[in-house]
Amino acid sequence: MKISVIGAGHVGATTAQRIAEKELANEVVLVDIVDGLPQGKSLDMWESAPVEGFDARTTGANGYEATAGSSITVITAGLARRPGMSRDDLLAKNTEIISDVVTQVAKHSPDTKIIMVTNPLDVMAYVALKKSGFDSKRVMGMAGILDTARFRSFVAMELNVSVRDIQAMVLGGHGDTMVPLPRYATVAGIPLPDLLSKDKIDAIVNRTRKGGGEIVGLLKEGSAYYAPSAAVSEMVEAMVKDNKRILPCAAWLTGEYGLHDFYMGVPVKLGKDGIEEILEVQLNDEEKAALQESAEHIKSNLEKVSL
Repeated sequence: MKISVIGAGHVGATTAQRIAEKELANEVVLVDIVDGLPQGKSLDMWESAPVEGFDARTTGANGYEATAGSSITVITAGLARRPGMSRDDLLAKNTEIISDVVTQVAKHSPDTKIIMVTNPLDVMAYVALKKSGFDSKRVMGMAGILDTARFRSFVAMELNVSVRDIQAMVLGGHGDTMVPLPRYATVAGIPLPDLLSKDKIDAIVNRTRKGGGEIVGLLKEGSAYYAPSAAVSEMVEAMVKDNKRILPCAAWLTGEYGLHDFYMGVPVKLGKDGIEEILEVQLNDEEKAALQESAEHIKSNLEKVSL
């Protein structure tokens, strides 16, 4: 089992580290165009193996030959947000970068599954689908798990309870139009609306939508990477272990929720073949309207993409 991570910045390197420490592959390959960067970081990871107790070999490369035969490829390459930027501001440049990356990935690993992390995520997943020519079940985006994790963490902070007892779901695009579903959130099985007022829930929803921007503003340089890398590793683990996890991911829609021909965050079943099923949950009129607004935002960005 070989897993490759394209992009050795904070997100990519931390993702590679998590995958290696969980021993989800025999070999983890970190790729970046900057000479010495993936080699140095992967060597540093490998030197931590005796302490952390993992045997997954970590290697770095500036080309794609080392990734040949990867079972899963995680793509984090591209420009990161800076303060004042939206995810959409990255559209043109990252479309160019991801087009080149995916072409190389598909050439060297024609049977791989692609997890897109680069922003604007829903559009970059579309670019990956078109450039790879893969079946859509093998091309997906990491977004919903991260957004849901943020929602859950804010609920835990508000209630002063363990995050392990909180379940939640966030649908829609990865951005300010995402659609957290408080009605489906529970704390140890107790519906969230039974524990918090609407005003407090609305504040948590708003903070979740702006969660990435909050971190960008605090860091000043770069964007979040601990939580995104954790979300990616959860997706990788679900596929490697074929344990049929139900997780919110950016998936190619072909009529689900009444939507067609673009990527958006929805609950999916993840297994060894990738996205095995898209689950449809019942939405009320307000939730449907919010999801439609998110869909329109994604489609407006897709119209700007030239492949």
